[in-house]
Amino acid sequence: MRGDEGNVRDAGAVDARSAGQEPDVWDVLIVGAGPTGLTLACDLARRGVQPLVVERSAGLFPGSRGKGIQPRTLEVFDDLGVLEEVWRKGGPAPVGMAWKDGARLGEHRMFEESAPTEQEPYAGPWMLPQWRTQEILLARLGELGGGVRFGCELTGLTQDAEHVEAVLAQGGAGSTRVRARYAVAADGGRSTVRRLAGIPMSGERIDTTPMVVADVVIDTLDRDHWHIFPPAEDGSRGFAAACPLPQSREFQFVAQYPDVRPELTAEEVRSLVAELTHIPAGEVLEVRWASDFTVSAALADRFREGRVFLSGDAAHIHSPAGGQGLNTSVQDAYNLGWKLAAVLRDGAPEALLDTYEQERLPQAAAMLGLSTRIHRGEARRGAATRQLGIHLRDSPLTRETRPDLPEEALTAGDRAPDGRRDGVRLFDLFRGPHFTLLAVDTDVPEQLPPLPGLRTARIGAYESYGRGLFLIRPDGYIAWAGASAAAAGDLAAWAALTCGGSRSTSR
Repeated sequence: MRGDEGNVRDAGAVDARSAGQEPDVWDVLIVGAGPTGLTLACDLARRGVQPLVVERSAGLFPGSRGKGIQPRTLEVFDDLGVLEEVWRKGGPAPVGMAWKDGARLGEHRMFEESAPTEQEPYAGPWMLPQWRTQEILLARLGELGGGVRFGCELTGLTQDAEHVEAVLAQGGAGSTRVRARYAVAADGGRSTVRRLAGIPMSGERIDTTPMVVADVVIDTLDRDHWHIFPPAEDGSRGFAAACPLPQSREFQFVAQYPDVRPELTAEEVRSLVAELTHIPAGEVLEVRWASDFTVSAALADRFREGRVFLSGDAAHIHSPAGGQGLNTSVQDAYNLGWKLAAVLRDGAPEALLDTYEQERLPQAAAMLGLSTRIHRGEARRGAATRQLGIHLRDSPLTRETRPDLPEEALTAGDRAPDGRRDGVRLFDLFRGPHFTLLAVDTDVPEQLPPLPGLRTARIGAYESYGRGLFLIRPDGYIAWAGASAAAAGDLAAWAALTCGGSRSTSR
């Protein structure tokens, strides 16, 4: 059986610079090579920022745990250049099939259905086991010239006004010290970085019944359904489910069981399958990975301490219900990446980094509450779980200058919709590590805001936007909106204050 530490799907990547001279000071130290750390590393690398990514395990996490990729995360993966691989190696969410005493009770939808639209091209969740998501991101990081230092554990972390200093233990090679301008915790719910930074985390256990999640091979169960085995009415038997993992022979088996064990064996998983379903233990041909846990919800008190940032499970721990944990974590990385690069490479003020916590902590708290309500049966997996409605209207980075907008109007702080006008697909225009100034049914101003790599475009009328100028952030949100080119001075002032530019430039 695969374990968390040594048995890996792909442990072939090492830091691409390890053969050459290491810098005296790294730009960013990323602790943890899960989806959060790898997303951040890819985003930084494509912006010319040099991250050092360390992972204490010998290779990538081997399990399927976070298997549902929500539409907003698909948009992020589109921007990072990995969406085609995600499509190729994943699959749609199957229909649920309930069972009782070995008999099928009928199908039911696991999620509220939604269809793609021009504005929202990615609809329902896409199933992709977490180990595959990580492999795809690691390969992309390699293409960008980066990599991961596996088997490298953080054991100490201090900081001063200019740097963080980390103590890293590399197997039997002893400890080394490295310095970086910033450090990011992407090392999970038991984060060493969070502990060393002295950031408290508070929360609650939302279900006292232990859970097991395992990747198993069962050839006698059809792969067209997400199989649900409800608990016994008298409480004598817990809940179980088996979801087929696309492009594989495996199912992700999730179940309640009586006791958390120090180490869950393959035979114990087989016995649990037989106990909670109609499938005999002998039909569980392989148990490739297994883990147990109790369901908790927790949130760090803050997401920043000086030059140290928390992201992913290091900042917020979710119930797996609703598939929000991995997706919220990817959004953390996507929010932080462009801001770190702006400060490190483009001269943006340090205060820009304060907006990471200001924007992400409330959003993580909201997603945490949603996951908990879904776990307790108080909410369904619907539009909110797709994360397309998340907005940043209250962010200090957001400025809306158009007066008297209708309540339903697209405003600064909203996600920028996709669409195709005048031969231009907007997501193609936005894709990449840049701001975009989009003029809709109006002219692009002659004087442009002082934003490095700014891309501009003009399109005709598009009802989803309304008429006006829209400055799209690198993470796909509308930062600033104005009625016409006459507002260019306000836009230039916003850019200078927020991102550190000093003067406008002419087209």
